[in-house]
Amino acid sequence: MISASGITKWYGNLQVLKGIDLDIEQGKIISIVGASGAGKTTLLQILGTLGRPTTGQIIINNVDIVKLREKELARFRNQNIGFVFQFHHLLPEFTALENVCIPALIQKISKKKAEEKALELLSFLGLTDRIHHKPEELSGGEQQRVAVARALINNPSVVFADEPSGNLDSVNKHELHQLFFTLRDKFHQTFVIVTHDLSLADMSDRKIVMADGKIISGH
Repeated sequence: MISASGITKWYGNLQVLKGIDLDIEQGKIISIVGASGAGKTTLLQILGTLGRPTTGQIIINNVDIVKLREKELARFRNQNIGFVFQFHHLLPEFTALENVCIPALIQKISKKKAEEKALELLSFLGLTDRIHHKPEELSGGEQQRVAVARALINNPSVVFADEPSGNLDSVNKHELHQLFFTLRDKFHQTFVIVTHDLSLADMSDRKIVMADGKIISGH
């Protein structure tokens, strides 16, 4: 489903990624681990179309995303990719329901259909009684589940997550990790997760270990 070959990334004279080759199958949960500075987040951002490689090719669902122009890339991202970050990035002035609907509305889905899908996801995530609450009225775990619902609203082929449980306590962390597997089984999405949490990494279908801008195991 995702095939990356020869991926390098330079920032001036600093080479952050040093020739990454990686194939990811549909419907799998992949974790990427490694010390700080190994290049994990840079790789995730490039695979997720949030950054461009200096050299290399990335094919997602048979589309060479490196060749897409910015507008085409934004459309592809909105239709095919979901994101969950360590900091949930919910918009404070909007309710949980409104936050989840935003990517669908960007895709020109009607408000009625967007709200129906958002309600289905929020219900599945156990947040039915919190849909009209704004982020400041939600716990950290609830905010992150809203962010997960937002990532899923457009039925993306793949969800990229960067330290998604980094700010959660142990109970919410465990619940979020279990949730990824439940979602994978229900919606057949692929998850690519950068994490320092080795328990999550060990639960994954595949664990990729990075060091010094290279993949050293889990090819």
